[in-house]
Amino acid sequence: MNDSVFIHSQDQLKQLAQDVLRFAKEKGASDAAVEISEGSGLSVSVRKGNVETIEQNKDKGMGVTVYLGRDRSIRRGNASTSDFSQQALKDTVEAAYNIARFTAEDDCAGLPDADMLERHPLDLQLCYPWLLSAEEAVELAKRGEAAAFSVDKRITNSEGAGVYAQQSHFITANTHGFIGGYPYSRHTISVAPIAGKGANMQRDDWYSSMRDPAKLAQPEAIGRYAAERALARLNAHKLDTRTCPVLFEAPLAAGLLGAFVQAVSGGALYRKSTFLLDSLGKCVLAPHIDIVEDPHIVGAVGSSPFDEEGVRTSRRDVVKNGVVQGYFLSTYSARKLGMKTTGNAGGSHNLVLTSTLTKPTDDFKAMLKKLDTGLLVTELMGQGVNYVTGDYSRGASGYWVEKGVIQYPVEEITIAGNMKDIFRQIAAVGADTLVRGTKQTGSILIEKMVVAGS
Repeated sequence: MNDSVFIHSQDQLKQLAQDVLRFAKEKGASDAAVEISEGSGLSVSVRKGNVETIEQNKDKGMGVTVYLGRDRSIRRGNASTSDFSQQALKDTVEAAYNIARFTAEDDCAGLPDADMLERHPLDLQLCYPWLLSAEEAVELAKRGEAAAFSVDKRITNSEGAGVYAQQSHFITANTHGFIGGYPYSRHTISVAPIAGKGANMQRDDWYSSMRDPAKLAQPEAIGRYAAERALARLNAHKLDTRTCPVLFEAPLAAGLLGAFVQAVSGGALYRKSTFLLDSLGKCVLAPHIDIVEDPHIVGAVGSSPFDEEGVRTSRRDVVKNGVVQGYFLSTYSARKLGMKTTGNAGGSHNLVLTSTLTKPTDDFKAMLKKLDTGLLVTELMGQGVNYVTGDYSRGASGYWVEKGVIQYPVEEITIAGNMKDIFRQIAAVGADTLVRGTKQTGSILIEKMVVAGS
């Protein structure tokens, strides 16, 4: 990756970080941590062939945390600035120091233990700059939307198509001797067409998001698939209330994985605000379910050699045969729980949910056959998850399936259950795997849920 896509080089950011740590020590800080970042990007949107927005960004920032005291009497303060001048950096350190002076002591605050820090980070090749012009981005968006309109005359409108390109880099450092950082990128093409007219309108969307723009799906393919999804939703029915199997399409199944992560994350655990409290070593998912976290996949969206605190990351089993093997902990939440950090300050890394029952032939059609008669969910509305009790209730739309064949689209329904039961009642996971953000899974079949209709 060529540093020339940024105003500052990695070496320059390192020097600024070292300056900030020096200022903090000179001010009287016991310890300090700093992150300095810079990025640039382009975002365009078009609707019905016309340009709606063109936004270009060039951002930079420095955030510093100052710690005062040792052991069980630590106070901390945070401050940030977008000005990289030496005086601004000194002023920001002073602001963090003054905040720390007046905060309450916290026996769990402080830097990670030195032996947890990553000293020799891997190069995971996470930055692929996409230096396209606004005109080129607009053309790609127009191609995607035009492809959607060309599928069928019933595609009558559009919520727009967009192209987003972003490349950034950062350095993070602390007074335990850690300093590291890397460039990274994330690029997206999306299309959201509308089918039908009047009261019989339906919308849907699709997108492709990658670090490497060369791996993005073609805008025409995205547009056509988005249009097919919108068309399939026309003439939707309503359902009466029933209990039946529910198949979550792969993009929504990733949300179930996300719910699990939140429930076994440090903040929820030490606050005792999760339905999976004290779940370590217990079987909370179906016995055929495994979840692996692998932060070191080259080029993947969720990859990182270290977390936001500089703690090294590593591949690990999070769930094995349905049994929770590990939580998602930062240094602070780990100390609150009397445990060690798992290298998850800032979130999870490349989670893959699989089933030991899944066969290579278990594609989407095979999953419909496993569903047999029940509900295929393709869209969810609202939040609807109570992480304290596990109660789950969300607005939904999708398709009613009988004998493994889609019969008709359905809308204005609610699906409900409890997350404890939902996790235990995972009957199958499809081979139709999809990556959404940092999570990868196929479609997920739940044995039964309540489907509430009109």
